[in-house]
Amino acid sequence: MGIPLLNDIFIIFGLSVAILFICHRLRVPTIVGFLLTGILAGPYGLELIKGVGDVETLAEIGVVLLLFTIGIEFSLQSLLQIKKTVLLGGSIQVLLTVLVTFVIASQLGQSTGASIFIGFLVALSSTAIVLKLIQGRAEVDSPHGRTTLGILIFQDIIIVPMILITPMLAGANGNPVESVIVLTAKGIGIIGLVIVSARWIVPKVLYQIARTRNRELFLLSIVVICLAVAWITSSAGLSLALGAFLAGLIISESEYSHQALGNILPFRDVFTSFFFVSIGMLLDLGFLFRNPGAVVLIACGVLVLKSIIAGFATILLGFPLRTSILVGLALGQVGEFSFILSRSGIEYGLVTEDIYQMFLSFSILTMAATPLIMALAPRLANKAVLLPLPGRLISGFYPVSEVKVEGKKDHLVIIGFGVNGRNVARAARVAGIPYAIIEMNPETVRSEQAQGEPIYYGDSTQEAVLRQANIKDARIVVIAINDPASTRRITGITRRLNPKVHLIVRTRYLQEMEPLYELGANEVIPEEFETSVEIFTRVLAKYLIPREQIEGLVAEARSDGYEMFRSFFL
Repeated sequence: MGIPLLNDIFIIFGLSVAILFICHRLRVPTIVGFLLTGILAGPYGLELIKGVGDVETLAEIGVVLLLFTIGIEFSLQSLLQIKKTVLLGGSIQVLLTVLVTFVIASQLGQSTGASIFIGFLVALSSTAIVLKLIQGRAEVDSPHGRTTLGILIFQDIIIVPMILITPMLAGANGNPVESVIVLTAKGIGIIGLVIVSARWIVPKVLYQIARTRNRELFLLSIVVICLAVAWITSSAGLSLALGAFLAGLIISESEYSHQALGNILPFRDVFTSFFFVSIGMLLDLGFLFRNPGAVVLIACGVLVLKSIIAGFATILLGFPLRTSILVGLALGQVGEFSFILSRSGIEYGLVTEDIYQMFLSFSILTMAATPLIMALAPRLANKAVLLPLPGRLISGFYPVSEVKVEGKKDHLVIIGFGVNGRNVARAARVAGIPYAIIEMNPETVRSEQAQGEPIYYGDSTQEAVLRQANIKDARIVVIAINDPASTRRITGITRRLNPKVHLIVRTRYLQEMEPLYELGANEVIPEEFETSVEIFTRVLAKYLIPREQIEGLVAEARSDGYEMFRSFFL
């Protein structure tokens, strides 16, 4: 006798493998692949899945595990490092998006509660898609990468209050004042539970479990903590998702958070795939084919609206126009948490079936368009800064000293003040070499200027900024930033402004070397190769190879642009 659910799971996974392989070839995000799987297998597609309700149950587990892992990964210390971007940039982006969407939805005849809820849905962007694309391009530590990440973190946090507010928007809790009081009381009680559990209960329990060195026992304990807190919040009239997030937050404050995350991630990935497949099943292809123009028009409108608002929020943080455009275009899509929130909207009757189908249709389109938009973003940003716009808009609204080093000659110009830039500046200071630093993070500039560092605020991709740094009289320029596209642009401009300058460029990956040499770099230092040099130096030293011989091998490895390593790689 066959098991219907087992058949459905086999069909979902089998079809997902084929579709995800095609999506990988086409560089389409994995989430879009799962959505397409649901569309094809669901009741509006080929009708391959019989137990849609069972799949939705598995999807709910996926939502719980997703929020649980976000809670575990949530670090208050790392949040403090980009607190301004998270709190100010994130709140501006979410509030403005909700406000503008609310006005538009109200004009189209939606109720106040429904209009606010639609604003919630549109305000969230896809952490999974954007973060994966930024990591793949090695831009996580770039100014636009950090800003994008900060706003995404705020969105991941704000989903919890949004879930709590949704019943109030629908009027499900009766008297609004009474609802707020009850909600506040529940919130205080749950916060107390979280604090007590995080400080005294969970660390001691997990310590006793970890002492057994039993992996199965540890995994089951983590799952039980997750489900127990989720059950408590659900019993209090709040959501399972909120409980899962709080359970993760409790574990994140213990020394066992990394092990817990590593154990739960495979289960999260499996069950989360069911969630996206179940969302795809709900998309009515007939609705999409009946309203293709409206769906495409709304998708384009959402992309433009969200990109402008996120870019504006970045400008208010003090970043230049180029960074603002890159951040805006990265955050234009609708995110996966909007799908989670939309389920609550259906449950409480805030959105009709037609609005829900429209939301699913344009959301999937915005997600599918994100890789192409982010690939084109650097070119669009480079063209935008050439427009006759106010100088303050292009360079950034921030009260820090701009680049002005006219008096220096034969000096060193350091572009980027990360770890590499700091080390170069420290060495130049010790050696008595005159130098100037150009950095695009306004907070870094302000703090370092207060300590007497010759650091100036500016976007080095702009020719005017490099001219102000007196690049034409510099002897050496070191480019040490984490944005490959900006690195190439700065290299080309620098070589054109000063054909004689010795240009040293740091990059992360091998494939960046040839383009940088072609643009005029004298030396390209790839981190991949330098790591190899450091490793084999230490290996040889452990084998007691003479120091002179090791230095000779290092010099040979670095000669001719790491030709030894490059030939091995090829």
